[in-house]
Amino acid sequence: MIRVRFARSLLVYGLAASAGACAASGAEQTSGRAPIAAMTTRPPAETLTPLLEKALPNVKGKTFTSAIAAFPPAARAVPHRHGSAFVYAYVLEGTLRSQIGGEPVRTYRQGESWVEPPGAHHVLTENTSTSKPAKLLVVFISDTGAEIKTDDPPR
Repeated sequence: MIRVRFARSLLVYGLAASAGACAASGAEQTSGRAPIAAMTTRPPAETLTPLLEKALPNVKGKTFTSAIAAFPPAARAVPHRHGSAFVYAYVLEGTLRSQIGGEPVRTYRQGESWVEPPGAHHVLTENTSTSKPAKLLVVFISDTGAEIKTDDPPR
């Protein structure tokens, strides 16, 4: 009989301690800090490495710029615009998913390419692979002195 009472006491004290610990962790959650499981990480971003920038001698006020856009595995570009530039993109390596505002999402593989008209809003560019990198050769015909890429402001 004594053993049963002792076991019940341990059980009651154990439950009380557990409830207190749960209440304390609940207090931490309402303190403004997110629980670790709720934290999210941003996917890696692409890098744009210029190769050549040259004023076009026969088109006053326009510049030719070529660059490599490298996308690590699972990388995603921030939605962006290229101002008034005409853009040509050629997939050198990997597979990318891309979408220009108002158009359907398209998937491009090595050897495929696309163009973006001046003023286009590039809402999606992402490496579809979580284990292999992807690379683009990108060519811009832009106004001389203009930024070739402007990211959308963070939300």
